[in-house]
Amino acid sequence: MVSAVLQTSFLGDMVLTTPLLERLAGEGLVHVVATPANAALLANHPAVSRVIVFDKRGADRGLSGLRRVAQRLRAVGAQRAFLAQGSSRTAALAWMAGIPERIGFETSGGRLFTTRRVPYDRAQHHAARLWQLANPAGDHTVPPPLRPTLHPGAAEHDAVAQLLAANGVAGHEPLVALAPGSVWATKRWPSFEALAAALVASPLLAHGRIVVLGASTDAPLATAIRQAVLAVGGAPVVDATGQLSLLGSAALLSRCRVLVTNDSAPLHLASAMNTPTVALFGPTVPALGFGPLAVQQRVVQHDSLACRPCHAHGPMQCPQQHWRCMRDLEPTRVAEAAVQLVGASPR
Repeated sequence: MVSAVLQTSFLGDMVLTTPLLERLAGEGLVHVVATPANAALLANHPAVSRVIVFDKRGADRGLSGLRRVAQRLRAVGAQRAFLAQGSSRTAALAWMAGIPERIGFETSGGRLFTTRRVPYDRAQHHAARLWQLANPAGDHTVPPPLRPTLHPGAAEHDAVAQLLAANGVAGHEPLVALAPGSVWATKRWPSFEALAAALVASPLLAHGRIVVLGASTDAPLATAIRQAVLAVGGAPVVDATGQLSLLGSAALLSRCRVLVTNDSAPLHLASAMNTPTVALFGPTVPALGFGPLAVQQRVVQHDSLACRPCHAHGPMQCPQQHWRCMRDLEPTRVAEAAVQLVGASPR
């Protein structure tokens, strides 16, 4: 059985699709339609036979681009398509490719293009919801605990080794990762500098270093963290923002004792690498289905605010104008969660 999985959403969604890919790979070849950004996450993945890039906002924009990608998808000869991203455009792509069985969620915008619709179980983690797309019709079995997987190769591990060596990091020096960025403004916890300063005096950094992960646009956040650490006499911070590919960042996380992150892509990279994770949730909540899946993980959030969650992704501005969901998260509380998590971790 040849399967096509269409996932053209956010980076985290692609990471959370990997359990579904592994399940389908046990039944035959799996081809994945992905955006240029999230296609890179699937390099080296043993469950994936081929990645078909769909640059829906660039080279493949419009009807001509849709037809072009549909021709590529038709060529792989898939008998069934799983619409992990259920927009009308993505669903139409599977239909135009002539794939006879098209499976998607009953809540999806492209459901008119599907031949079978699966309930969208809001009580499940999104990785589990995606996994359930492969259930037989009428089967609502809940999957076992899932963890996504990524497979950084030698090139990614070499890039990490070069970055650490350039920053004077010894081979087995403990690393604590911070990921302060997010494309959604209200998801960015404003106290990473204070957290970094607090961690300097903690057991986590007795003989270790802080490393900051993120995109190149997160470089100012890394600079602020570096200055905060230097001000309290800590060891120089390793700034990895914009320095590594996505799989390179995953390789770096596999080297870290713990990650402290907003509700953003690094959270899911850490889940795939099973890196102990402290996840900070503000305008969103883990109950939406996107919490950490690492074996060792903690969620720090404001449990008593009635306005949470205010958005599925996190608005650019707080609707209530107070942003207490993030401002009220104390750096000492987050630092304690990280220290306790590492103390409970076998890593």
